[in-house]
Amino acid sequence: MKGIAMAVSGLALLGSAQAQANADAAYPNRPVTIVVPHPPGGSVDSLARMFAVKLGEELKQSVIIDNRAGASGMVGAGVVARSTPDGYTLYLNASIHNINPLLYKKKMAFDAVKDFTPISGLAQGALIFSVNNNVPARTVQEFVKVLKADPGKYSFATTGFGSAGHLAIAQFAYEASLSSLDIPIVLYRGGGPALTDLIGGQVHGLIDPMLSSLPMVKTDKIRALAVTGAKRSPLLPDVPTMQEAGLKNFEFYSWYGLWAPAKLPDAIQKKLDAATQKVMTSASMKEQLSGLGFESAYRNGADFAQYIQAETARYSTIIEQAHITAE
Repeated sequence: MKGIAMAVSGLALLGSAQAQANADAAYPNRPVTIVVPHPPGGSVDSLARMFAVKLGEELKQSVIIDNRAGASGMVGAGVVARSTPDGYTLYLNASIHNINPLLYKKKMAFDAVKDFTPISGLAQGALIFSVNNNVPARTVQEFVKVLKADPGKYSFATTGFGSAGHLAIAQFAYEASLSSLDIPIVLYRGGGPALTDLIGGQVHGLIDPMLSSLPMVKTDKIRALAVTGAKRSPLLPDVPTMQEAGLKNFEFYSWYGLWAPAKLPDAIQKKLDAATQKVMTSASMKEQLSGLGFESAYRNGADFAQYIQAETARYSTIIEQAHITAE
């Protein structure tokens, strides 16, 4: 009887494994949801909506965006971490996903690495270093002199605590030998309010993705002093890089990736990665990205995981240098 029971158990396990393999092979046979942990309209949401359309075409299935904003992206991340790893709940976010653990170690209800499967790196974008039009500086070095001559008078806006823009400001301060007393940082909930106050002069500087800042620069509502990438942007060919502006070690991008819950079946991960590669390396997608100040930065799952590790180490150094702590 014991042998019969073991045989039946083995057949059950084999049947279960076969059923799972069949389900994986049929993926996706219903709509896929991408959780975006930020409000509609920002850089992450805009990229996600472009990507979702193209991914749906590759998968031959509907791909839906679900905005779950709150707590610097941790609300949406938590939703995904608790989801079934079947490929029907995905997660698209920026570098802040791996910055949050450096700032909120004791407050996070999930592990940003262990509770997620990195599927692919998607894109990256340089940021624009811009100032209010009344700031008496037309170059980065002139602005540094202004900040040092009158400490505390000129403030910077950041669109999220721990965001790429926030860390870019901290990196700028370190490279320019400025202290937190020289440049007070004002926290805003989103790019819209921050840009409104930058235009109005309530704050004086901002380092933010091109998607949100570029239209204000193009209409002369704010002044661009530099871009943070390794080379000039074709959208702002007359604006120097931070390195050209004299900060030789300054290179900073906001990057974006696609994740799923941990323990995603390999077959589904590979299918999603293959579809993502086709989307992000297509000529049409590259053209769309370029128009918004992004560039394709596709990485497969393994390469993306390594990139995340390296970037997290870099962010940790910036946070330590700037003594950034969450209240």
